[in-house]
Amino acid sequence: MSLERLQKIIARAGVTSRRNAEKLIFEGKVTVDGKIVTELGAKADATKNKICVDGKILKFDAEKIYILLNKPRGYVCTAKDERGRKTVLDLIDIPERVFPVGRLDLNSEGLLLLTNDGELMNALIHPKFKIDKMYRAKISGEVTEEKLDKLRAGIELDDGLTAPAEIFLLDENFVEITIHEGRNRQIRRMFAAIGCDVKRLKRIKFAGLTLEGVAVGKFRRLNSTEIKNLKKLANRN
Repeated sequence: MSLERLQKIIARAGVTSRRNAEKLIFEGKVTVDGKIVTELGAKADATKNKICVDGKILKFDAEKIYILLNKPRGYVCTAKDERGRKTVLDLIDIPERVFPVGRLDLNSEGLLLLTNDGELMNALIHPKFKIDKMYRAKISGEVTEEKLDKLRAGIELDDGLTAPAEIFLLDENFVEITIHEGRNRQIRRMFAAIGCDVKRLKRIKFAGLTLEGVAVGKFRRLNSTEIKNLKKLANRN
């Protein structure tokens, strides 16, 4: 019997990331052979046990889909929003079910990956792989090299010290910043910590991918070379 942690099985089935799978387990939305399982350390055999998420049986034969979206502002990065706001899935007119890799907040824009490959999704957002995300930000408030040096060294936020960032001052109002962490509203909070406000934020590069050829609100499927490179970055080839 080949036992795996439930959250890993759910991610491998492409339902969601491993982190979100843990939340589903904790909320009692996962059953194994008809019994609700809420232990995060619980294991099962995907080849022998009947595993359901929200009442739906896991399937492992779905084609893996990899999408690059140029997200506009005003869309949230969830499959469904309780407040009725527009989600990034409203922009993806494909029959397959996919999920965002990480998040861009409501007022942020730019490059967003979506996939049903839960294992790759989990690896791409895991801090240990240090996969770069590059942003261009419009800043209000006085921006000086001295202030930016604090961000380059790492700055203390309410959830701990950030990793060093790579930052270039493009002019007095625009910066280009590269980080590999993915904390909630991280860049906005980093600049707030040095007395500045992010007025506009756009992700322009992630894991070697760019927005070239993809208009705002549009998407494309990744090609085989791009998928191979992503898996290599995530140590999955």
